[in-house]
Amino acid sequence: MDQKRVTRKLRAILSADVQGYSRLMGDDEVATVKTITEYREIFSSIVTQHNGRVVDSPGDNILSEFASVVDAVQCAVEIQRVLKAKNDNLPENRRMIFRIGVNLGDVIHEGDRIYGDGVNIAARIESLAEGGGICISGTAYDQIENKLALGYSFLGEHSVKNITKPVRVYKVPLDTEDVGGDILLGKKKRRVKRWLWAFAAALILVLGIGATIFWKYYYLPNPVDIDPDGKMAFELPKGPSIAVLPFGNMSGDPDQDYFCDGITENIIAALSHNSDLFVIARNSTFAYKGKSIDVREVGCELGARYVLEGSIQKTGTRIRITAQLIEAESGSHLWSGRYDRDLKDMFALQDEITIKIMTAIGVELGAGEQVRSWARGINNLEVYLKLTQAVGYLARMNREDNMLARQKAEEAIAIDPDIAEAYVLIGYSHIFDLWYGSSPHPLISFGKATEAARKAVTLDDQNANAHLLMSHIFLMRKEHEKAVSEAKRAIALNPNSAEGYSSLGYALAMSDRPVEAIGFIKKAIRLNPLPPGHYLNNLGIAYRETGQYEAATKAYTKGIKREPNSIFIRIGLAATYSLMGREKDAHEAALEVLRISPEFSLMEFEKIVPFKNQDKLKRIIEALRKAGLK
Repeated sequence: MDQKRVTRKLRAILSADVQGYSRLMGDDEVATVKTITEYREIFSSIVTQHNGRVVDSPGDNILSEFASVVDAVQCAVEIQRVLKAKNDNLPENRRMIFRIGVNLGDVIHEGDRIYGDGVNIAARIESLAEGGGICISGTAYDQIENKLALGYSFLGEHSVKNITKPVRVYKVPLDTEDVGGDILLGKKKRRVKRWLWAFAAALILVLGIGATIFWKYYYLPNPVDIDPDGKMAFELPKGPSIAVLPFGNMSGDPDQDYFCDGITENIIAALSHNSDLFVIARNSTFAYKGKSIDVREVGCELGARYVLEGSIQKTGTRIRITAQLIEAESGSHLWSGRYDRDLKDMFALQDEITIKIMTAIGVELGAGEQVRSWARGINNLEVYLKLTQAVGYLARMNREDNMLARQKAEEAIAIDPDIAEAYVLIGYSHIFDLWYGSSPHPLISFGKATEAARKAVTLDDQNANAHLLMSHIFLMRKEHEKAVSEAKRAIALNPNSAEGYSSLGYALAMSDRPVEAIGFIKKAIRLNPLPPGHYLNNLGIAYRETGQYEAATKAYTKGIKREPNSIFIRIGLAATYSLMGREKDAHEAALEVLRISPEFSLMEFEKIVPFKNQDKLKRIIEALRKAGLK
């Protein structure tokens, strides 16, 4: 090994393998490979969620490293919990049961690989664990003894090959009653400790003890009510309609796609802030990405009078952007331009293109009007690139990409801590963690979302997306009027915000005002003619709550076609069928809910649905129970 490249670090190591793996392979190789491939993906996802890294996964062994022992042990507990639920659905002889060992020790880094005593001890401790169980070393135990109230059983000292001193080993019971052996934390002591923690938490939440924590994780300023009489209709923009298609990547490097998408989104967002334009939303125009298109068909499908298309070629520090504006019905070109610039001039270049487009379709800019989009205030290219990546990851709507989105936004903040949109992205990533069920600590995730929203609004009170984030948070807190006010503020700031109209509709539906909600959600779909599933889910809710069950089922069915694995749309459809008395259809929809989430719980679902009218919530829960959900 090249000594110049050796790097030593103190790391928490998690080592896992499958109990009886040879028997499983001998019984059915194909089924075993299929199962372990699926379980590796689950394993990797949970490790990532707990700030860890999978180092290697040869055969049935999986090796991961963490900077924190707390993260490593919490990760181990979550892995065993999730895999137990998966195994419960398999025949007993086909269950794939992991043993896990966790150690804190010194390791040698060589590239992406790790070696040394820290790894060897973790592997040895893993072999001492029971199937489905977790063992930790004494060094790991010393770090978490007073931080994680799990209960630990001392298994004695064990000799480890090539290690001079015996290693203390502790068992981590996954069931609170499974604490046999020489228990260091007795049941009574743990029970008292849990009560103390619960009492302390109650004091913090109810009495406000710990003003710093309250400010950081809970406080949000009251929204400005721009519609105190509730008379604002928020008419859609009546000016020329335009669809901006994704700019083509001519660089020959697929990794530059996010760069091209970011510029396209920036131009869309800049145009959207002008109330004299009707701008088709990004979700609809990006449906044409990578496809051979007829501009006239695009205009017809999206209801756009004008279509902007173009391409981007990035070479080194130089960039070339070509763009052309087309009148959709006739296919005639109204304007075209080509720009060769240094990357450092990119922001000015985007402004220039946007102004050219708006001038070409007869829209005059007001004196000094700012055309910069969500990238307003960004003067650092690296920050811009990281945020465009974050936006792209977040739009994919899954757990893994959600983590990457937050990571990129945090990297942008590390360079420039004063960019409001970066905090908006972080806030949404924490909310999505709650929606996806991927947060190990929901209250902390919600607190971090709140903190990010407050920071974003403080940095830029004119940021429509920041106010939308505030609306979602107020709604989750069941402060319905504040949620409606923030959504209205977002639309006032950005009249072309399809997301704003959909969010306002959802807030109204949850506020026992479903008739009003329908109109706003329909406006969202007009702005975004190829809408994401959650728009149609919101519409289904609004129709259902007005008693229009057939219309609701049609909206849900369209949503499922767009997002077949959306658990919320499936839940909405099951409830609606149940209310209609269509028991067979309701049961089939409920089975789809369980297919997507085998651990679905009505009790947990009830906690996150922010109905203002609790009688309506009870009615939906009872309908889902009749459909077969528990």
